[in-house]
Amino acid sequence: MRRRLARAAALPLAAALVVLPAAPAAGQVTTPIPPPADPNNPPASEEVLPRGKAIGEAGTALGMVRLLPELVPTSSIMPGADEVLPRQSALEGGFGLSSAQANSESYLTYERSIASASPAGIAIGGNAPTSPGTATQTALPDNEEPVSTGLNAPDNPLINVSALNGTAHARWSEDRGPCVGTISDASTSTASVSLLNTIPTMPDVADLTDADASARGALDRLGSLANLGGLLSGQRTDDARPAADGTGSLISAPNTLSTRSTVRLVDMPDTERKAVESTSTMQAADVNILKGTPLGFTVKVASQPTLRVLSTGSAETSKVEYTAPVLTIERNGQELFKLDAANPTADVPVGLPTDELKNMPGYEQVKDVPVIGDAAELASGGVKTLSDAAANRVLDLGVLRLSIAELTERGADRTEPFEGHQLGASARLLDLQILPTERLKNLLPDDAADRLPASLAQVSLGEQIARAYAPKGGVDCSVPEEPAPPQGGGAAPPAAPEKLAQTSGAYASVPIFWSGTAMLLVGAVLVAVAPGRRGGLTGASTTPKPSPHPRE
Repeated sequence: MRRRLARAAALPLAAALVVLPAAPAAGQVTTPIPPPADPNNPPASEEVLPRGKAIGEAGTALGMVRLLPELVPTSSIMPGADEVLPRQSALEGGFGLSSAQANSESYLTYERSIASASPAGIAIGGNAPTSPGTATQTALPDNEEPVSTGLNAPDNPLINVSALNGTAHARWSEDRGPCVGTISDASTSTASVSLLNTIPTMPDVADLTDADASARGALDRLGSLANLGGLLSGQRTDDARPAADGTGSLISAPNTLSTRSTVRLVDMPDTERKAVESTSTMQAADVNILKGTPLGFTVKVASQPTLRVLSTGSAETSKVEYTAPVLTIERNGQELFKLDAANPTADVPVGLPTDELKNMPGYEQVKDVPVIGDAAELASGGVKTLSDAAANRVLDLGVLRLSIAELTERGADRTEPFEGHQLGASARLLDLQILPTERLKNLLPDDAADRLPASLAQVSLGEQIARAYAPKGGVDCSVPEEPAPPQGGGAAPPAAPEKLAQTSGAYASVPIFWSGTAMLLVGAVLVAVAPGRRGGLTGASTTPKPSPHPRE
């Protein structure tokens, strides 16, 4: 019985011993990278990279709308990172986005150069899905011609864009890498744009419970803070988008706007090596604030902003160049103020006319709409400038803050993925923020006042970023020379070894595994076919089995 059990278990045991060592041996096999579908295309990744190493990025947005900016913490898988990273907007939307990227260290070859022109994008709490209708081009393989397309911004209650076009061009050389001149180039243009016909983050009038009798009367006559008492058109049920001509929108641009983002290599003095240059440019003309109302004004763009970041691989010679815009703010042809590098910010109060203001002589005809700055709208359609005494009888609830430039720079020496210097910068053509006042906060209950953010909404035109990273000494664009063939009589080059050196015990694991497997199988077969022994370990004979048919 014991022998039968041993023979029956021999083969399964041998099979188990075969399977168990097979797991670690199979784990050493690496799945190969699949080849490209088109044999003429380069592989998905290359182990041998060109000499030229360069990383650059440039991005430009025609416009950005942010609701409740810097309110939502940035999510991160790293513990404690959400407390260090800057906060995100509750809702962020942009249009006319152009992006140019170059990265010689990208694992995937088609990500070495990327150019993209997108009609619009949206992010909720810092999370942004991919926008449809984007014109994108990647390299490798290299592209001799760009791709161009007309773009359609999706229906939305914040932005109305017409005749939006985009172009994208990505270049990369299989032999010389980024040494192709302009590596990535993307641009967008639009005929007109209208932004924000309502401010949904404004508190409701019914929530302002701590208002006195005079303020309560002004608030009740206003109707809604979200559309600024009728200065904005608000979201209609038939069409939520702002009007195409800009009427009833907070900010609009009736003329052509355009952006361009490029990453390229440029010459460096006294050397054949190249520097990485990332450039963002913005073209604009007139920008209207509160178009269609007597209180509206126009922003004249006197100079176009250009952001250029140059990295030579050294902090001493790398630099950021920014051409700051000069903006003139006018109403009915009269200059109100100017924004430039010396005066980058201006605050325009937004208030409500109270009963005390209407009881003053000369102000009886003031309409029940917000007062913008020192101008109040009259029932006849004209505008009346407030005196200092009259301005003190206005219930200020918000501020329109206009600002330009806000240039920020960051640079650092780095050693990964290669030794060099990285430099980045960002800037904006025009920022328009809607800020609540302390008076508005006092009109709210304590719990609602504590939740009131520092900024209710933010509209940016011409948002620009650029980043460049070059290796120390600059980008090497030289072509490797092929080794010369051996001259007659010279020693022949050493032959390639027939067997590579073993650098790990894993090389011996596979032969050992199969040798052990063969020995186990041979042993199992021998156990199964070997004849039984008559004697035990003590030499005693075994008891004969009874016959099935015993004799008489």
